[in-house]
Amino acid sequence: MPMNLNVGDIVEMKKQHACGCKEFEITRVGMDIKIRCTQCSRMIMLDRETLEKRVKKIVTSK
Repeated sequence: MPMNLNVGDIVEMKKQHACGCKEFEITRVGMDIKIRCTQCSRMIMLDRETLEKRVKKIVTSK
């Protein structure tokens, strides 16, 4: 069953981004999910399956 992810949610990933931050904000949801690093604002697009494997927890939910 797919994870309940919504636009505006902040998720913590298992591994950190190159800038050292682990928190990302979800900006687009669909078959592919676009996330933005909360520290350096870099945008990353991943397919849903890959993102769900990499998410450690949902920090804040809207």
